[in-house]
Amino acid sequence: MKLLFIFFSFVLGGLYSATAADRPNVLFIAVDDLAPSLRCYGDLVAQTPHIDRLAATGVRFDRAYNQLPLCNPTRASVMTGLRPDEIQVYDLDAHFRDTVPDVITLSQQFKNAGWFTARVGKIYHYNVPASIGTDGFDDAPSWQMTVNPAGRDKDEEHLIYNAEPHRKISGALSWLAADGADEEQTDGMIATEAIRLMNEKQDEPFFLGVGFFRPHTPFVAPKKYFDLYPLEDIRLPYAPTDDRDDIPTAAFAHNNPIPNYSLDELTLRKSLQAYYACVSFIDAQVGRLLGSLEELGLADDTIVVFWSDHGYHLGEHNGIWQKRTLFEQSSRSPLIIRAPQAAGNGTASPRVVEFVDIYPTVMELAALAPTHALSGQSLGPLLADPIAAWDSNAVTQVLRPSDDRLSTPVMGRSIRTERWRYTDWEEGVRGEELYDHYGDPMEFNNLAVEPDAEARAVIARLRPLMEAKASGKIPTTPINQTRL
Repeated sequence: MKLLFIFFSFVLGGLYSATAADRPNVLFIAVDDLAPSLRCYGDLVAQTPHIDRLAATGVRFDRAYNQLPLCNPTRASVMTGLRPDEIQVYDLDAHFRDTVPDVITLSQQFKNAGWFTARVGKIYHYNVPASIGTDGFDDAPSWQMTVNPAGRDKDEEHLIYNAEPHRKISGALSWLAADGADEEQTDGMIATEAIRLMNEKQDEPFFLGVGFFRPHTPFVAPKKYFDLYPLEDIRLPYAPTDDRDDIPTAAFAHNNPIPNYSLDELTLRKSLQAYYACVSFIDAQVGRLLGSLEELGLADDTIVVFWSDHGYHLGEHNGIWQKRTLFEQSSRSPLIIRAPQAAGNGTASPRVVEFVDIYPTVMELAALAPTHALSGQSLGPLLADPIAAWDSNAVTQVLRPSDDRLSTPVMGRSIRTERWRYTDWEEGVRGEELYDHYGDPMEFNNLAVEPDAEARAVIARLRPLMEAKASGKIPTTPINQTRL
């Protein structure tokens, strides 16, 4: 195994030194509904010193894109290394093993190779907050041990303010500035349990999946994190008043058809405050994990992967909230990887990468061979040189269920290159979008509405690339996206 690991290290262009551990630990940190609302990603509102420190010691991927901006599909895609069309998971109800029953998940590969594997909190899908404290939509073969804490946020759900009482708190703008300490909240308990396992397993290789529930709605965090963001300093994002005029109807999620849910500005700013409070709360828990790695002397022997299942809208495009869109804010997600001795540590990569790349990357870092064909590619070359030439693009898709706007389910597909985003709905029947990120990073001007010669040429080039990665076929099983 040692010789094999050194061989992989040589192939990766000096990514590791020859003295790196041959069976590195993996700390696999997932955060629910986290946009790149982090200081290290350029968000000057966010106070996230611990995640920023991780980015400063690892490689931050500035253009990382999930495959489907909804919890269950994206998490299943990451853990199987396959795209939604391959596992036929587009909603919250289908389990990937219904389609690929024998697939070996990422953590299962490590378990089979002799690593201790455990999950604390949410790695696969959970209905939040209903399933907190249970196994959720877990995958038993992936782990040797699972831990499912439930804190006072579960006990105090009756205290949560719901700005939209006709919706469940799981899908509404809802929040609570909670009493008590971090460790009393579910996510604080998750950090505590993960630290306990690191202490217990410090003398053997481990793959530890640590999944935090916030900032998923309801936005619950201790009061001190709300105090970091004075309400008078909170501002809603800018958009031109006619921003929505050139956007296809299908581009807007069925659960957010009305701009800003028709809520007043003060309520929206309180929602933003609550979201950022949760981000800082989670940042503190990540800091506890990283601090324990250092205290145990494990930091130099541990691969740290930090990711969120998808991005998150905070009022962009005149009032889009939450996820389930193919705009940049929903498709783009935070991804930071710190591999011991990686030459690129401490820098950022501007290259376009995908979440299906996580599986092959972690496997290669541990010198393990996948047991099935993977849809992504290892990011090893970018960990060695974050600005290396990288000929890639990212495909994200989402399935719209039929509703009073759409008579039948509609598949949307989007391809992102370093310059362009092209999106089609039902292969263009329900509309197209093209945005030039060189001059329009907020995607205000849809060039596909009245395309000039350049726009038509770009679409002609990007559409077949997108179709080569995602078929866009409507699944035959019933679709249920009414729950979060």
